[in-house]
Amino acid sequence: MIRPALLLALLAAVPLSHAAPKLTTVSERSGFQATGRYDEVIALCGDFQKAYPKQVKCIEFGRTPEGRPMMALVASNTGAFTAQAAKKQGLPVTLIQGGIHAGEIDGKDAGFLALRETLAGKLAKGALDKQVLVFVPVFNVDGHERFGKWNRPNQRGPVEMGWRTTAQNFNLNRDYVKADAPEMQAMLKLVNAWDPLTYVDLHVTDGAKFQHDVSIQVEPVYSGDPVFRAAGLALRTNVIADIARQGSTPQSYYMSFAKTDDPQSGFIDGTSDPRFSTGYFPLRNRMAMLVETHSWKDYPTRVRVTHNSVISVLEQVAKHGKQWQQAALAADARAMKLAGTPVALTYRTTDKTQMVDFQGYEYTRTPSEVSGILMTRYDESKPQVWRVPLREEVVADRQVSAPRAGYIVPAAYADIVAAKLALHGIAFRKLDKAVPQAQVETFRADKAIFGATSFESHQRLTLEGAWKGEPRMVARGSLFVPVAQPKARLVVAMLEPQAPDSLLAWGFFNNAYERKEYMEEYVAEDVARAQMAADPAVAAEFKRRVESDPAFAKNAQARLEFFAKRHESWDERFNLYPVLRTDVAP
Repeated sequence: MIRPALLLALLAAVPLSHAAPKLTTVSERSGFQATGRYDEVIALCGDFQKAYPKQVKCIEFGRTPEGRPMMALVASNTGAFTAQAAKKQGLPVTLIQGGIHAGEIDGKDAGFLALRETLAGKLAKGALDKQVLVFVPVFNVDGHERFGKWNRPNQRGPVEMGWRTTAQNFNLNRDYVKADAPEMQAMLKLVNAWDPLTYVDLHVTDGAKFQHDVSIQVEPVYSGDPVFRAAGLALRTNVIADIARQGSTPQSYYMSFAKTDDPQSGFIDGTSDPRFSTGYFPLRNRMAMLVETHSWKDYPTRVRVTHNSVISVLEQVAKHGKQWQQAALAADARAMKLAGTPVALTYRTTDKTQMVDFQGYEYTRTPSEVSGILMTRYDESKPQVWRVPLREEVVADRQVSAPRAGYIVPAAYADIVAAKLALHGIAFRKLDKAVPQAQVETFRADKAIFGATSFESHQRLTLEGAWKGEPRMVARGSLFVPVAQPKARLVVAMLEPQAPDSLLAWGFFNNAYERKEYMEEYVAEDVARAQMAADPAVAAEFKRRVESDPAFAKNAQARLEFFAKRHESWDERFNLYPVLRTDVAP
């Protein structure tokens, strides 16, 4: 229970306008102890439009699997209530999203409060003159309505909250590239229409107990277009400075220990893969911000910090949005010229380490009689400064050269891939005639490793191998996906087989790595003898393998397959990645 004096102090830290009661939330009226159900979002969306008809438009941009409307509020002082109007006026768009993990619901209540104050001119004055705000109070709507008191046992408040995943059990913050969930497909349509310069994703972190109340992470800072990273770094730096002046203790990295439950292991900064919001938007040459309030802070504190972060973003975009918008367009132009140049698929944090002061609490680490493992227990009455290591130098890891023209998707897979490309607004065209002997690159896997378990409804796949040139027949109806387009980095991330969130990595081409035809053993025996009799080199190579490789020598199937692979019946498409690279547009 929060002491009345503390609650009053927290509320005083969040300036409240004298708006009509219908524009306040259940959360605000409860002293930020509770949060409302989704019917409140629907009602408030309409009420804001009624209260500010010249500044706010309430829109539905999708439907959930359980049939609930996905609502957004479009706010602008310029009357730019459509994406076309925003583009015509040259206004940067800021998309602020709450409740992608619906148990982490600070963003909904903080966002409504920040919107009301901004419209009333109490805070972020004039910010809506210079940008369009698209506010999505709850992204994971069905998960929001899976309401319960203990949906987030490692989080202090609100009294009840929603569930992390959707009704179909998708974690939406793993779905940006593969876009399986209907909710994500709706969000991508919204993003394609509005093309937000800044996408703000509001969360609550898990983790240990310490004094810091929020982390602010932005990309591009380490990833994406190298020149555009300056804009991302400026946004991160300015927001951290703004909220620090208001009493927060923000950090620019995710505050999860390098070793689980061990404060002295320190922290490792890094980048997210494209399945996450902050990994995805840099591939579109746009900025993404991850706001992670600390779960062990009470709900009034977390709403206040999130509210301050939202106001700061609006103010920063109002000040610098035009400049950052030009920087984003310049990154688009550079992406058009990525063909034949190195593109990073993954990033890594180096071992370069610095020691930093981190505001924690006194703690003990003792073996647990319950689990039997070493457990850390914190004393929140005794603040303590920890001197811990931080690694934050991030560099490109796996890189590939983008094809000089683009990718070709064979006709058999064209519909599958086209549907995914269209969701992301990626340009492609269907070939109206065949190319009998196209000079292309193919990727044949030396090793294909299937995931041991299902992950986000997919069995993931990892390949070892390399691209090699060879002529292939390209059928009519195949797709050509050019690299020369603003979303070139996203094209590469989706179609390079060794990218962490490529369509292949998510299992969309698993059939190509399943052997379907076999040679009976008694047939293979005859084939083997015939091959060795006809070609002494084959016989010599087989003998060498048997004598030098004990595992091969003991494996009857491997020995027979040695010869089966050399037979005309062998499936030459087995382990062949069904996407080609080309240096010449067909």
